[in-house]
This record gives sequence, C-alpha cells and structure tokens, in this order.
Amino acid sequence: MRSRLPKVLHAIGGKPMLGCVLDRAATLRPARTIVVYGHGGDAVPTAFPGAGVEFVLQEPQLGTGHALQQTVPYLYGDGSTLVLYGDVPLTRDATLAKLIAKPGLRLVTAVLPDPTGYGRIIRDKEGHIVHIVEEKDANAREKTIQEINTGILCAPTDMLRQWLPKLSNRNAQKEYYLTDIVSLAVDCGTEVSAVQPSDIWEVLGVNSTEQLAYLERVHQLQNAKDQMARGVTLADPWRFDVRGELECGIDVFIDVNCVFEGKVRLADDVRIGAGCVLRDVEIGPGSELAPYSHLDGTVIGSHCRVGPFARMRRGTRLGDDVRVGNFVEIKATELGNKSKANHLSYLGDTMVGSRVNIGAGTITCNYDGANKYRTIIEDDAFIGSDTQLIAPVTIGRGATIGAGSTITKDATADSLTLSRVKQITISGWRRPVKKT
Repeated sequence: MRSRLPKVLHAIGGKPMLGCVLDRAATLRPARTIVVYGHGGDAVPTAFPGAGVEFVLQEPQLGTGHALQQTVPYLYGDGSTLVLYGDVPLTRDATLAKLIAKPGLRLVTAVLPDPTGYGRIIRDKEGHIVHIVEEKDANAREKTIQEINTGILCAPTDMLRQWLPKLSNRNAQKEYYLTDIVSLAVDCGTEVSAVQPSDIWEVLGVNSTEQLAYLERVHQLQNAKDQMARGVTLADPWRFDVRGELECGIDVFIDVNCVFEGKVRLADDVRIGAGCVLRDVEIGPGSELAPYSHLDGTVIGSHCRVGPFARMRRGTRLGDDVRVGNFVEIKATELGNKSKANHLSYLGDTMVGSRVNIGAGTITCNYDGANKYRTIIEDDAFIGSDTQLIAPVTIGRGATIGAGSTITKDATADSLTLSRVKQITISGWRRPVKKT
C-alpha cells in the first residue's frame, strides 16, 4: 500500500477494511472472534477498543497456516471455525451463511478468466476437491485451471486443531500454507466441499490503493442499488457515497457527488443538491438542500430550504419552514419556525425565535478569545444587515435592529435599536497619490 497505515485499517465506505470483516462475522453470532495481526504492531488492536475481539500477534509472519497456528490455544468446542481475511472486505452475509451450513471442510472458491496469482483448486475425475496448489508451486497444467482458492473457509474446530500442527513449510515460499489442510482432510476421510460467491468482487482482496479504489466503487454502487430498490432517485448511482448509514423515506432525490457520513436520515420528499456533504444529520419532510451545502450534527425540520454553500455545524437545529441561504454558517444554534438568514451571516451559540429575519452580514460575536457566550433573539425580531451582536445579549420580541449596528446591550422589545457613527462629509478632500 506504500503507507504507514496497516493495510487492514485502510477504509472502505468510511470504515477500516478489518471493521467491515468484523461486521460480517458478527452477523453470524460467533461464540468468539479472534484477530491474528502482524504488520503494523499495536495500531490494529488499538483501532478497535471495546470491540469484544481477541487479538493474537503473529511474529514472525510465516504464512497463513502459521497465522492460524497462533490461535490453537484459543480454539475449543465441537463447533466450526470460520476463517476470513482482513483485506477482503465485501463478502456477502449470504455467502458466509451458505458456507457454514455445509458439513466437513468448506471452501469458498471462484472461477476467474485470469487466475494468475491465486492458488488453484485441484479436483479428481469425479469432481471432488483433493488439493490446493499455490501459484509458485503449480506446474504448467495446473496453472491453466481457472477455479481458484479465495482463502475463506470453514472447518470443524476439533479437526482443525489436529490439522494445524501437521502443516509443513516444504514449498517454494518456505511458508506454512493453510491450504494444505485440504490434503489432510482428504487423507482422514473428511468431506471437502465448496461454495461460490454470487459476484467475484465478494472475494477480491486489496494489495494496492488502486484495488482499494476499485472495491470502494463496487461498494458504493451496491449502496446505490439498495437505495434505488427502496425508491430513492439518484441522479447518478456511480457518483454517490455512503460512509456510514443512510435511511431515506419515499420520493427522496439525491443529486450527484453527495457524501453521507455517520447516521443520516432523510424523510419523505427531501431533495439533496449536488455536492452536499452530510454527517450525522436528520432532515424533515419536504426540505431541500441546495448544492454544496455542508451539514454536521444538524437537525432540520420540515419544508426548510438550506444553501447553496451553507455550512451548518454541530448542535444546530432548524424548526419548520426555515430559510438558510448562501454563505451562511451556523453553529450550536436553534432557529424557530419561519425564521430566515438568507445570506452572508454567522450565527454561533444563538437561540433564534420564530419569524425572525436575520439580515445579510449579521454576526453573533460569541467568543472573547477564551469563553463562549450566547445570544438570544426572540420571536418576530428583525435584524438589519451588517449587524454585530456582542454576546451575551438579548434582542427582545418584535425588536428591530437598524442596519450597520453594533449591539452590546439588550435591545428592548417592539422598539428600534441602532448604533452608528454620525455620518459626515468633508468638502475639498483629496485622495492620497502615490509618490514618484
């Protein structure tokens, strides 16, 4: 990967690849989950605190069989052991469920037009699997076989404990191959069977950033298909990214190049414009985000319009029928029903009532360099353009603030408050000229 980050911590859909694999395993309700790690040291277990996973260090790294040998002290019971790979992130739950339902030693295999680099499945004349040969150990005839071993397998735990100590490193790579348990299973009369995935990408691993990018697109296209199957309209399924959870109502429209992170909920009839980025956002029915709006930790009511180019930060809540326009930034602020801030304003740590108009260029000055203070703007207030509200301050119900004012004291309800320098005109004044 040419990266300081361990490979399995590179992300697919906003989650480390190993996290994707652990999620797959969790759906099967295993008695225990063991992660064998080597490269990257403590970075791997540190990335999953409190995950209920046991981590086992493989040092040195002497092959897949050697990796599983490290788990022998942890394998117990008469059930089955499922082996997955931290860099194969997209295996479907259905494929794994089909695999563990079979008896004996079970393998996931696939048929590839170009099997180069993979171990080949060797079958006898009756079609039974008898052996797996790795690429470097295969002869010319064996290299023509197109059925490959994916590495994913499920084995009876008691048999696995017997097979693992018998693995040998007598091969071209001087490694302990896990695939050699196939021959051991055949020798002791254990049935060996295979299942195949519905799509090849389910078993593809990642060894480069190019392969990572390919599987990211595969993953996102599956997300897009799932959403469209539920009735969501996507302007372009190939330009759609979910890096968390996205829940949509009916008749939702999402334009191109939108990114959804964390947990996002879109109610019925919501429209999301091009280039929007949403993280941990909830949007009510009939609301619309105009293009290139960024929302983080925000709750929006029904029939609101936000953007374009609006930024809404954590702790922001909009009531119903609220308007937030272009180049408006809002942080830890509540706007009541039918209020509006249509352009070029900053509202931070503010409580805005209903039917309030925030004029262009309004700033709530909430930070003194050390502490944050709140501004309260009560119902039906009108804030003129280019106004600075120096918190803590309260604008009374129905108050009007004249444009260009700097307000440092509470403004009386139902009154006009303004603060301006007296305008003067100097006759005969000349602009400075540049000295030659």
